[in-house]
Amino acid sequence: MSKSQPTRYRTTNWSSYNAALKKRGSLTVWFDPSMNWEGLPTGRRGRQPGYSDAAIQTCLTLKVLFGFALRQTTGFVESLLRLAGLAWSVPDFSTLSRRQKSLTVDIPYRGSEAPLHLLIDSTGIKVEGEGEWHRRKHGSSKRRIWRKLHIAIDEGSLEIRAVEITKNDVGDAPVLPMLLGQISDEEDIASVTADGAYDTRKSHEAIAERGTQAVIPPRKNAKPWSPTSAGAIARNETLRACRHLGRAIWRRWSGYHRRSRVETKMYCIKLLGQRLTARDFDRQITEVHIRVAILNRFTALGTPITQALA
Repeated sequence: MSKSQPTRYRTTNWSSYNAALKKRGSLTVWFDPSMNWEGLPTGRRGRQPGYSDAAIQTCLTLKVLFGFALRQTTGFVESLLRLAGLAWSVPDFSTLSRRQKSLTVDIPYRGSEAPLHLLIDSTGIKVEGEGEWHRRKHGSSKRRIWRKLHIAIDEGSLEIRAVEITKNDVGDAPVLPMLLGQISDEEDIASVTADGAYDTRKSHEAIAERGTQAVIPPRKNAKPWSPTSAGAIARNETLRACRHLGRAIWRRWSGYHRRSRVETKMYCIKLLGQRLTARDFDRQITEVHIRVAILNRFTALGTPITQALA
């Protein structure tokens, strides 16, 4: 039998997408001269913050985007303010480090009028330890620390709608209810797509509680569950369909192939750095949230629209 040729696609909005790619390199996307730079009174006793959360997030965004250290970030922002003709003071590196630990990052997203099709996946990001070449050459070091990143993206807008970061001893499935909890109850979720690592009772029950469809392939040695809940009943139907149709046909029929988009988004996150620079866990959470905010801003500028060629 002859091998089937892969489907070819054509970008239909190349002009606007090309303009969006150019905008990603513009500093005006990340820096707004009309922002509230100075801190507002908190109404509590003690010293008031000298800089707003927006100012700290702007500095940390430039740090992550260009791979600067904290001191280099302050110098870059200072020169940027001077070129813009703004007489604003710049937070020093110790202020940025201290505020990063407790900063609540504003993650932008456009939302969707249609029900969400969530795609969920997880990956590991290195914190400490040598690279792969050093490990092969000299063996693994004593300290090789990873953090586990869990995200959920909307298939329609390709924006990251939920994010969690855990230590490497936490599995994938226990985090799924927390990801769904970050989506407002007022938003409808049409489906939740994830790989076989999320084929657990807790995951299916959390999805069933939101009244949505789970697109999760059963494990290879899966057996029917006792139909005591809506999640177990839905999972048994998926298992029955896989056995009757075959896994390949079920994947095409259910649209499971859409999960590749969340894997691409994971790759984009790692393009901003293969490791986290922060050493404190709270600061690592902020650093990951900054990356998510950057990618959502990139996505909002424009994404390619493709169609299959006949």
